[in-house]
Amino acid sequence: METWTFFIIALGVLLFGFVSEPLQRSVLTPPMVFVGFGYLLGDVLQMGPFTHKVEVIQILAELTLVLVLFTDASTIRLKRLAQMHDLPVRMLVVGLPLTVVTGMVAVRWLFPELGWVEAGLLAAILAPTDAALGQAVVSNLKIPVRVRQTLNVESGLNDGLTLPIVLVLMVIAGAKGGDEAVSFAHWLRFFLTQLLFGPLVGISLSYGAAKLLEWSYAKSWITNSFLRLSALALALIAFSGAELVGGNGLIAAFTAGLTFGNIAHKVRHTLYEFSEAEGQLLTLLTFLVFGAELLPSGLAHIDIWVALYALASLTVVRAGPIALSLIGKRLRWETILFLGWFGPRGVASILFGMMILEETELAATQTIQTLFVTTVSFSIVLHGLTAAPLAELYAGYMARMAHHKTASEKTWVDEMALGIGCRRTDKKRTGAHKAEGRREHERS
Repeated sequence: METWTFFIIALGVLLFGFVSEPLQRSVLTPPMVFVGFGYLLGDVLQMGPFTHKVEVIQILAELTLVLVLFTDASTIRLKRLAQMHDLPVRMLVVGLPLTVVTGMVAVRWLFPELGWVEAGLLAAILAPTDAALGQAVVSNLKIPVRVRQTLNVESGLNDGLTLPIVLVLMVIAGAKGGDEAVSFAHWLRFFLTQLLFGPLVGISLSYGAAKLLEWSYAKSWITNSFLRLSALALALIAFSGAELVGGNGLIAAFTAGLTFGNIAHKVRHTLYEFSEAEGQLLTLLTFLVFGAELLPSGLAHIDIWVALYALASLTVVRAGPIALSLIGKRLRWETILFLGWFGPRGVASILFGMMILEETELAATQTIQTLFVTTVSFSIVLHGLTAAPLAELYAGYMARMAHHKTASEKTWVDEMALGIGCRRTDKKRTGAHKAEGRREHERS
């Protein structure tokens, strides 16, 4: 049966590839297709790809999370971020913590049986956003580059910035192997090992590897295929290296990606190529596992209060903090609503949720699982259906505002990197878009 299951999964990927171009222009997104495909295999046909194979799910989830953290961080240019991208910085520094706090309060209000720590864990799981679920937004070149890049940069950094919050709350909740009383010495040891050794290992290993890769590339000693494999290997080395010395491997992977993207100027393009192929495959498999293994149990316990929280998490819990974080930036209310709505929950939320369910023993595990599964499911459908039409609607609105050349949304910012899954034709068009944007900014 397992052979047939893997055969069907591979066949599904192949068949989807045959029609991926027309589907990219529709409201039917790849995450929607693969979640539905997984649900069909797991709940309808009872052919769950990894049923009773928990260790396989763990390996897939951990590997995907390491690569997501590494590749997302590698797209961020710290110098450009500090100089130009004030909107995502506001949303990350102010909006992200407020989103966690607001989500925690909402959980406690609707589900008082959950403790504050459990409520905080759930809120932290659902705080990161996933640009891949709103691909029609971040790849629509008719939307002002400042707005597109705000969503792109936010989604690239918020999973890594949320991770320490998740880890701290997991320790408080009583992670496996952490039965000792939470004393000052325990916290000191936790911060020194998990939150200090992880970044140190990630930064040091990535810096050295980036310099060696660039040297080898300049000497023409490394092929393009092994250049891509080297970037993948670096992410895994940072993860395992940090774990070997007692640090946190996930934080190491994130800081390694951030370092690599800002140091390896000549070879970092290989990560974008990886993200478009191997990385996207792992992401789609994550959605498939979500549909096959998590979605059935989540839907089995859904009720009106669960649905209410899921909708609140996707709307007021995010939009309120985002609006507060953007006060004083002279943005139109349409833009604030647009940025507030397009905070889809995807791969990072799924992987954080799986990590928490596996590594912590909570009395309200089923409630937490139902809430995060329902919220992610709603997001996959609602953000998938609305991404293309709302992107076009907002782009049309901004086009009608062409005579307002001083609009804050039209302030020119440099492109970072397009989201995962963008077509190469979009990248070619970006050069012309940059030139036109600069000319428009100079005229204004």
